[in-house]
Amino acid sequence: MEATVRAWVDGWVVSRGAAPPVTEPWGCTIDVGAIGHVTRHVFGATGEDLDETAVRKVAGEVTGDAVWLKAFRDPSVIAGWLDDHWWIDPEPGYLMTVPLTADDVPDVPGGYRLRTWSRGGVTRVLVAAPDGSLAARGQIAPTGATAVADQIETAPEHRRRGLGSLVMRTLQNAAVEQGARTGVLSGTPAGRGLYEALGWEVVALLTSARHCPPTAPPA
Repeated sequence: MEATVRAWVDGWVVSRGAAPPVTEPWGCTIDVGAIGHVTRHVFGATGEDLDETAVRKVAGEVTGDAVWLKAFRDPSVIAGWLDDHWWIDPEPGYLMTVPLTADDVPDVPGGYRLRTWSRGGVTRVLVAAPDGSLAARGQIAPTGATAVADQIETAPEHRRRGLGSLVMRTLQNAAVEQGARTGVLSGTPAGRGLYEALGWEVVALLTSARHCPPTAPPA
């Protein structure tokens, strides 16, 4: 399994409280235990190194609903390897990394409130709006030299106010304080611009696919 993929897996399971990954010849299997996301199979290779035969074999052995595949290649390629029982997100995700160093954290905008806390190896950040509602949030899970940023979100009505940068800088500094030197995350097309503005770089595309038997369409 490629080092960046392994780092993402190790941090993600801590962040989400999932079961420890089970190593497979082609990658790993993670039991998540959530409605709509029971188990995920993560392939360890990226780009053209991803083995089509392995993807077809693993996918072909899945029979239940809410089992996911995470494959580091463009969705248009993966779609040709899976049958009609798989829902494939047409938009790619992005496996991204950044060198972590301590950095200045932007000021909290007037009226907003920032709260940071750590529990179970995960540091979380909440930005509350002036009326007390959720404005932005995120979390990070350091696992030694790497740390995985996860569930980064800014409410639509509070975007373009620097809250995403505030959350990310706060999380990154917390990870550095715990000894992490490289950040890893899986970003969406909507979040890619923010991360790249903060120095993150794309190292691989990511396809997400969910198995959906005929009686269980995707949620």
